[in-house]
Amino acid sequence: MIKFLKENVYASYVLTLVRLYLGYEWIQAGWHKLTSAEPFNAQGFLMGAVKKATGDHPVVQSWWANFLDAFAIPNVGLFNFLVPYGEFLVGLGLILGALTTAAAFFGILMNYAFMFSGSTSTNVQMSLLTIFILVAGFNAGKIGLDRWIIPYIKKAVKKDATLEA
Repeated sequence: MIKFLKENVYASYVLTLVRLYLGYEWIQAGWHKLTSAEPFNAQGFLMGAVKKATGDHPVVQSWWANFLDAFAIPNVGLFNFLVPYGEFLVGLGLILGALTTAAAFFGILMNYAFMFSGSTSTNVQMSLLTIFILVAGFNAGKIGLDRWIIPYIKKAVKKDATLEA
């Protein structure tokens, strides 16, 4: 299965469809936050997640709630910037097939942060689909800008390594 995802041309077509779907979902979420009449504010979400760590059946684990309480809430301005721009850029990268695995990695990182905070929505489905893109690596972005970007990066890295040796 892994070899199929990494090397098969038909897999690259299917992965392109998955990429486009995920990219649309991410770019739409980010664009909505960036263009909303009210500025995006994660504070209510973060505080709600901390509250979900208490009670008989907590939805949020205490270690995550402690992280949110100690770092995320005091730095909510950083998250108010990172979330909408991160969602938009992940979506753009997936749609264009540019730095696809990096975009997928940061997308799944956000999905897990949302799930750790007690939100499910489409995050579970998006995480599952993103795993296929991450496993496929270059093949997931072959029908996209990665066709040219990745060889250029590899050539530049190889040239730098040769110069240092």
